[in-house]
Amino acid sequence: MTPEPVVVAAHPPNNQTYSQAVRMGGLVFVSGQLGIDPSTRKLVSGGIQEQTRQAIANLATVLAAAGSSLAQVARVNIFITDFSLLPQMNEVYGPAFPHRPAKTTVEISRLDMGAMIEIEVIAGG
Repeated sequence: MTPEPVVVAAHPPNNQTYSQAVRMGGLVFVSGQLGIDPSTRKLVSGGIQEQTRQAIANLATVLAAAGSSLAQVARVNIFITDFSLLPQMNEVYGPAFPHRPAKTTVEISRLDMGAMIEIEVIAGG
């Protein structure tokens, strides 16, 4: 099997060293998504819930370009800069993933652009 990069015209990567997603062996591996509005290339205003909502919307866009969807997500990795915000984040996350995929959440000290959250997924596709 050879990894096949997925081109997402509406949501290009920040630089050319990676793909927004790669399809391989019936799976779609999506690179971490921040709460960036693709039209402005800036973080959405507000707090953790707004950034989470936008990151999930970005994931949905990338998954659709790969022929997949949020409903096909099997694995989620979340990087958050303040673990105390986890309950607020989960209020937005939960309804987006009612099928409860496997999930790991890790607190880290810093994310690009001062983001509060980054989400990456593996989905069927």
